[in-house]
Amino acid sequence: MENLITNLDLTEDQELIRETVERFANEVVAPAAAHADETCTFNQDVWSQMCELGLPSLPFPEEEGGAGLDNLSYIIAVEELSRVCASTGLGYAAHVSLGTWPIHAFGSDSLKAKYMERLCSGEYMGAYGLTEPNAGSDSGGTLTSAVLDGDHYVVNGAKCFITNGSFAKTFVITAQTDKNKRQKGIIAMVIDRDSEGFSIEKGEVKLGMRGSDWTNLVFKDCMVPADNLLGTPEDGFSTFMKTLEGGRISIGALGLGIAQGALDQALKYATEREQFGKPLVKHQAVAFKLADMRTEIAAARHLVYHAARLKDAGRDFANDGAMAKYYSSEVAMRCTYEAIQIFGGNGYSREYPVERMYRDAKLCTIGEGTSEVQKIIISRDLISSVVM
Repeated sequence: MENLITNLDLTEDQELIRETVERFANEVVAPAAAHADETCTFNQDVWSQMCELGLPSLPFPEEEGGAGLDNLSYIIAVEELSRVCASTGLGYAAHVSLGTWPIHAFGSDSLKAKYMERLCSGEYMGAYGLTEPNAGSDSGGTLTSAVLDGDHYVVNGAKCFITNGSFAKTFVITAQTDKNKRQKGIIAMVIDRDSEGFSIEKGEVKLGMRGSDWTNLVFKDCMVPADNLLGTPEDGFSTFMKTLEGGRISIGALGLGIAQGALDQALKYATEREQFGKPLVKHQAVAFKLADMRTEIAAARHLVYHAARLKDAGRDFANDGAMAKYYSSEVAMRCTYEAIQIFGGNGYSREYPVERMYRDAKLCTIGEGTSEVQKIIISRDLISSVVM
């Protein structure tokens, strides 16, 4: 709701992005959200219309097929999509922040020429393979192996919980070249969907984000050209850490959108629903819940937008991205919980979207680093500034 968004000094382009994506979200995404959740299916028609709107291209330079806009414009788009359907916001964010950005940031000229225009147009959907069955928060414990054999790497191992896996044409993955080196032995590379020795398995049914596809990836003597390496063999760990730092801002936007959507729904319901002879909003207990939600959302939005602006300015944003991701994710959990409380028994029913929002919000506290991992990052940065 426009009147609930405080002045954040957006540019004309950024305001236009918000207005355009807000309208698209309300008219196209929202009507399809419940069905995608109920059937656990990714809506390819909605994705196609997002591509026609140019959303996958927003933060990338024109010479690579992008729209030439900034990261904040993209973050605003994630927020607006997630406000009505977090699954759509998640798939979009995974494509841009994880499946496309590493190629833009670390890919060779030949890799950019091969992939960027197709990823920016949405002809190709991108995905990112980091998490493994035995390596979640311990991302340096990657067990998927890559052995250099002539001009190819031979990759063996498995990845899990891969968003967009069923539809992606390209996968950015990490692999270990020397397990004794741990982090220093990790490389990052691009793998094509049709690579020999590469297979994709259907993922488990999820608590939330059911309209966002996820899969497992299996590599059995998968041959990957050495030219598909992102960066150098020595900086693979740094490559995916930088990718995650930017991705955390998008998860912050995802949580922000969920929280805003929950407030929108709760305010509308509390205005229309009457108890004890007056609308719910006239009861102080409900009004105070709405006040808390609005305040926390405003604070989360400032954190998320500030981190995005730091990234646009080329400044260090790792700590600010962690704070934005952590706080916004927890706000999404609290706001969806309070929305259900305002709805009462109806909030527990699938007839209303707040129960879906509540389930969707949980992923924000886990994906791309749990809330606990974010607090480790934040506290380390704080302590390092005072302890020599």
